[in-house]
Amino acid sequence: MSRKSYMILTNNPLVLEKLKDTHNVIYKDISYEELLKEVRDRIHEGHLLLSHPLSGSVKPNETPYKSVMISERKEEMDSRSLSLIENALQACRKFEDKSGRYEAKVYEDFQLIDWTLLESGLASADVW
Repeated sequence: MSRKSYMILTNNPLVLEKLKDTHNVIYKDISYEELLKEVRDRIHEGHLLLSHPLSGSVKPNETPYKSVMISERKEEMDSRSLSLIENALQACRKFEDKSGRYEAKVYEDFQLIDWTLLESGLASADVW
């Protein structure tokens, strides 16, 4: 899979910093839940979900950052992608939003966790 065949939606400034010159990164300064809604809207437009929206062991709304890979190309809406993102949104709503309660260093840690998860997905995608 070439870098031109997918895009990354993120609210993580570290991901933007690391990939802005080499990948198609769409950065939005929005909440975790709002990012999932943005992904859902793009799935409705026909983009395919390429990374799981709940990857990692950090609960939704415990971290403020999320990065998700979707296809660049639009096709018919994929029901599996839609189901995954809708389930992720439901899971997100089950947890209280704790993302505004941390010290600055903790936000850097959460950015690094999200970046590390995405980086492993990128390594797999770029091999295809």
